[in-house]
Amino acid sequence: MGGLVCAARARELGLNPTLIEKGTRAGGSMLLSSGVIWRHVEWEQFRAECPDGDSDLQRLIWERLDDALDWLVSLGAEPVWPDTQNPLTTGKRFDPRALTELLARDVQLETPLPADAEPPLVLATGGFARRLAEEKGLLLRANPWSDGDGLDYATARGATPSAGRDEFYGRAMPAPPARIREEDFVRLSQLYGRWARVYTEEGRDITPRSVSWSENDLAQRIGARAWYVLDDEGVERAGERVEAARSAGGTVVDPRELPFETPAGSRIAVHVAAAVTHTIGGIQIDTSARALDGVHVAGVDAGGVATGGYASGLAQALVLGLVAAEELSR
Repeated sequence: MGGLVCAARARELGLNPTLIEKGTRAGGSMLLSSGVIWRHVEWEQFRAECPDGDSDLQRLIWERLDDALDWLVSLGAEPVWPDTQNPLTTGKRFDPRALTELLARDVQLETPLPADAEPPLVLATGGFARRLAEEKGLLLRANPWSDGDGLDYATARGATPSAGRDEFYGRAMPAPPARIREEDFVRLSQLYGRWARVYTEEGRDITPRSVSWSENDLAQRIGARAWYVLDDEGVERAGERVEAARSAGGTVVDPRELPFETPAGSRIAVHVAAAVTHTIGGIQIDTSARALDGVHVAGVDAGGVATGGYASGLAQALVLGLVAAEELSR
């Protein structure tokens, strides 16, 4: 999303950007998301939930997001939701496919970043979710082209990596042999871990005392494989998500079939696995989105914003895409 936004804003400012995409389609992982672009309502809550993040970048995104959303609407983007339906956050939800069609223009597909690319340049290569997922043995809940090209390009030329490079935003998904297609990333998210008992493959209870509203902390905890065990309340809270896992070929069993004991009243056990949606670490930038002289960074390639917690990757991409374009036009 960061690259598409940057190019669209650059055109408005009289520039003539060349936009390349090494994948077979535009839109990156934004196209596979729920399309919610949000910020925390309270600044203090943002800092509390992402305490190790770069406070200057956080403030930039928090202060500019509302205007950035208005800019999207001014281009013709039509919100699906006028707000987030979460009292802790504010923002808008867009249809990702419609947003991609609105922003993508003259994209050169299947064109990798040249090793000798010269500034001025904006890196918006989607972080390194694929690389991190492979390193950690996790599932990938992102486009398969986000493997770190932007990170490698910038660091090879002297840019500084940020903190949090081993952190990710992710979701619990049905574990293999479930069949998970890109278009099912949102529907198959097993987003009810707050009401589950959580066990390792060996039956060790790793249920945390508390789970954040995003459940990103739980995704970090469960790793490559785990079991969510639900009682009657958990089954009710899980809604259709358990059935979605079952319909995709995921393992959903009676807890009595497990090779370890679960609490009385357990009704359903779902085999889950953590899936990486986007990386949280990346390249250090300043509030002008600059990593190096002539090299700017937009999107989740810019690391250190949500270190220690979770914030909207789409908000980061939107705001930093605008900032990068405006800086290039100066």
